Amino acid sequence: MISTNIILAFFSLFIGFLFFRFLSKTSFLQILVKYLQSFEDYFHVYQFFTVPQYNEHFQENLLYNKVSSYLTSLPAIEDSDFTNLFSGSKSNEIILRLDAKQVIQDNFLSARVWWINQKSENDGKRTFVLKLRKKDKRRILRPYLQHILSQADEIEQRKKEIKLYMNVENEPQENGRWMSVPFTHPSTMDTVVMEADLKNKVKTDLESFLKSKQYYHRLGRVWKRSYLLYGPSGTGKSSFIAAMAKFLNYDVYDIDISKVCDDSELKMLLLQTTSRSMIVIEDLDRFLMEKSKAAVSLSGLLNFMDGIISCCGEERVMVFTMNSKDQVVEQAIMRPGRIDVHVNFPLCDFSAFKSLANNYLGVKEHKLFPQVEEIFHSGGVSVSAAEIGEIMISNRNSPSRALKSVISALQTNNNRRLSESRSVRSGDETGEQPEGGVYCRESVHTVREFRKLYGLLKMGSRRKEEPIELGSVDKEGSRHGA
Repeated sequence: MISTNIILAFFSLFIGFLFFRFLSKTSFLQILVKYLQSFEDYFHVYQFFTVPQYNEHFQENLLYNKVSSYLTSLPAIEDSDFTNLFSGSKSNEIILRLDAKQVIQDNFLSARVWWINQKSENDGKRTFVLKLRKKDKRRILRPYLQHILSQADEIEQRKKEIKLYMNVENEPQENGRWMSVPFTHPSTMDTVVMEADLKNKVKTDLESFLKSKQYYHRLGRVWKRSYLLYGPSGTGKSSFIAAMAKFLNYDVYDIDISKVCDDSELKMLLLQTTSRSMIVIEDLDRFLMEKSKAAVSLSGLLNFMDGIISCCGEERVMVFTMNSKDQVVEQAIMRPGRIDVHVNFPLCDFSAFKSLANNYLGVKEHKLFPQVEEIFHSGGVSVSAAEIGEIMISNRNSPSRALKSVISALQTNNNRRLSESRSVRSGDETGEQPEGGVYCRESVHTVREFRKLYGLLKMGSRRKEEPIELGSVDKEGSRHGA
């Protein structure tokens, strides 16, 4: 008798399990939930707000496009009964669009709202209708619309095709004196070779800048950020600029100062840039050394960096590059506000070499690494990441051959530097001109000073210093924050 009851109990549980599993695989539960929600909604009073595609003057309603971008990003659109699929601008992009008379439900601040996509049968005009409970209107309507605008801006910014703008001399274009081309540089924050800690700090600084609109306005400051990238040629400054643009999804305005006729034109170029853009001036040190020959004055450049004209547009990032900031005499350029962040791009060391080997050859460890490390640690190596990268690209099919070629190049570099050093010392001692070169006392002095500077730099590189400098350093060595 007991066994029969147990069997019946298990049988009942099994039947119940099958029944609920059947319900979960059908639309019965969904229909039941909809009816329950409809019954609840029946006892509420609602208000409706329309967002037409065009106004009475047949002008496009920008809010309509914002709402459309926002609604197509909601996960609820995939659960709708009718959804249109379209191909996007990219080959692998699929876009979901609302169907006519389709209803999308959204939640905001614990309140439910509904969007209805309507299309007029007479003139074909489209309208979004917002439905919400009257009791929730005062609490959520304005915050909800602001939420839609901010989300739509982020969506459009992510989808935007980045462009590279270049100033054109004496040939005004559709965008003033700017000519644009698609910005297709492949560099990203993941591919650039840089110390991981420094890279993360720059990314964090950029992310903080993007979220700081209200903070800057509260301080009464223009919402912009300026960076100085300095280091020898081939150390990755231009690639890092491209990576920053990709990270921010900003257009790039590359200003060639040699094509600017005067200070007024430099101001006009700045006025013709857009918000959410990167404004780049490369080789700033060359301009400072030749400023007497340049059409743009130093005061014009300073006003460009942080004068009144710089406030005519927001959410901009200015980037300047130099080979060395130690030769810059005009310290006014370096003060916070004109340059907020200093990022050093040194010559290649063993850590950067390992990153290059991983990126270019897919090699994280190799039996030849100790030999490469010994060469770097022996001192005297002065090669850029670009030089080593080219060697690896040429030998990418054989990592061992690539590493052997790098070792050979490093040894040749060391031997050449040693030979030049001996030649200079020989000329200094005998007073004679070294064979194959131009000799003068001033050049020997310069080489001596450079060797001393190089020794100091080498000693400094062994200490764990902060490569990103927020602010400037005065003569006594005290640091002033940005």
